[in-house]
Amino acid sequence: MKKVALLVCLIFVISCKKESQEAFGQPNPTEVSQTPEQLGKSIFEGKGNCVACHKINEKLVGPSIQDIAKIYKAQNGDIVSFLKDDAKPLVDPTQYEVMKTNFALTKTMSDEELKGLEAYMYSDFK
Repeated sequence: MKKVALLVCLIFVISCKKESQEAFGQPNPTEVSQTPEQLGKSIFEGKGNCVACHKINEKLVGPSIQDIAKIYKAQNGDIVSFLKDDAKPLVDPTQYEVMKTNFALTKTMSDEELKGLEAYMYSDFK
């Protein structure tokens, strides 16, 4: 019985020591910094589920990302304001009602996430 208790204590000490050996001030490997474009892509393909309606270079339910970026650049539009439902649609106002249902999700996103989506949409997909 004493051997089992000693073994449990030894395992506990070793596991605690492992955590304390991590370098102070070093980022956690799971918290790797992302560029705004990388963050935007991960939201576009994941949390935002934008891929359900948008493709990079062709119309699906909604316009392609390239068409959206082209029109917003040409008209000096603000994609972030649109995603916050603070600006009118510039690309295809007839699809606004479909997109409107997604504002419940985009309004919960941080400014950093929305700017990441915008950066991803403006990125070069070559």
